[in-house]
This record gives sequence, structure tokens and C-alpha cells, in this order.
Amino acid sequence: MDTTQVDAYLRRLGIEPGDRPTTPTADVLRELHLRHLHAVPFENLSVHLGEEIVLEEKRLLDKVVGARRGGFCYELNGAFGMLLGALGFEVTPLAARVHGDGGRLGIPYDHLALLVRTVDGGEWLADVGFGANSHYPLGFGERGEQEDPVGRFRIVEAGPDLDVLLDGRPQYRLELRPRVLPDFVAGAWWHSTSPASHFTQSLVCSRVTEDGGRITLSGRTFKETAADGARTERELGTDEEVLAVYRERFGVELDCVPTVRNPARGD
Repeated sequence: MDTTQVDAYLRRLGIEPGDRPTTPTADVLRELHLRHLHAVPFENLSVHLGEEIVLEEKRLLDKVVGARRGGFCYELNGAFGMLLGALGFEVTPLAARVHGDGGRLGIPYDHLALLVRTVDGGEWLADVGFGANSHYPLGFGERGEQEDPVGRFRIVEAGPDLDVLLDGRPQYRLELRPRVLPDFVAGAWWHSTSPASHFTQSLVCSRVTEDGGRITLSGRTFKETAADGARTERELGTDEEVLAVYRERFGVELDCVPTVRNPARGD
């Protein structure tokens, strides 16, 4: 990334060039992590709009920064990792497999997370691409409970790997071998095309709100969850209402309302 691209990405996160971070510290990482969750939604709209998901630097920046869209883990953590690297952080992509029902693990390269090293000696698990995940990076070497606005996280040994737990529930199993972004191409293809992938079966667009809550649009159902857990839900009637929520609450400009394209039916 060049200086112009870095400044554009930071503006996407609400940071003007004059306030650009100069030292890759843990505090800077925490601020960038939270700002990313506020500004860039977790969404799978490309899957249902017929848009190809390409894990290349220019295409990711064009989508997340230029088009002011979101994405899922490969895109969000892929782009965030590029920004962090350009700001002087040492960033290592790691592969993970998501824990499913009955203790089953997802496919290889099911999820992309980031190991980030800061100049003040810290190692952190950064993840802005797992939906309702931690608001702040987790201490990578910490094995006790880590408090976060979302809940209590723990990173525990799982043979040669690590399990990330939220309130005692396994979220995903993290491999420790360093990866590069192209390693995840097959996983991104599977999740965007397979009838067995939950991304092809439903629509989601979600982000953390500035007061610590979360808003989510699933198809035509709009949900608002406050920081204290209070929740409201309403159905959107017209296409104009749906497009307005995408635009006004998520900053996503769409020409048409996405609908689920189910590959099992050949849609």
C-alpha cells in the first residue's frame, strides 16, 4: 500500500491524515481494531449479488475502501492486515476452522485471523472478520480469561493448535503455521459457492455501533442490539426501505436489493 491508499483507508475508519498513527503500539492496534468494527460491516452481499470475491490487494482495497463495502473474514482481515503492515505492525495471517454443531470443525482455511506483533513487545490476535467477535484484540499468549465488551474470551491449547472460546463456547480452532493470503482462495471459493456453506444460504450485513451495541440486517429483518443486551427487531417492507437501511445504517450503497442465490437450486 502506498501513502495515498493508507490515508484513504484511515479516512474510511474516521482518521484524518494528520492524525495518522506513527508508532505501531498495542494502544494504536486497539483503536484501529474497534474503529474497523464500527466502520466496515461484516457482510456476504457479494455472494448473492453475483460479485466475484478476489483475494488480491487492489481488489480488496477497491471494495473495502473505494466502494465502502464490507465483506467476510478473508476480505476484512485480509485488508486490515495490509493496513496494519503498512503502518509498521508485524502481521502474520493464520488459518482457523470454525466450531460447528456437535463439535464438528469446518473446512481447512475456513477462517482467516491475524497474529499481530507490536513494537512494545505484545503479540495479539486481531480479528475484524468473524461477525460478533471481540471488540479488541486478544492477548495471543494469555491463557486466562480476557474481558471484552462482548464477553469473556479465552485462548486455550488444543493439541498443536489453539481454541478461541467466548463465555466457555469454542468459536474456532487456530493453527499456528504462518499463512499468506493466496492460501485462502479455495476457502473463499467454497464459502461463496457451496450449498453447504452458510454464506450461500442466507444474507447478512452487521456492524458494531458506536455505543457498543450491534445492528444486523438479515434479508429484510433488521435487528438492533444495545450494549446492555436489549434487542429490537422489525421487518422491512419495501425495497426502498431495505436499500435505505443499507445506505444509512451501514454506509453501503446498492443498486438493487440482494436476494439469496441458493446454488443447491441453481439460482
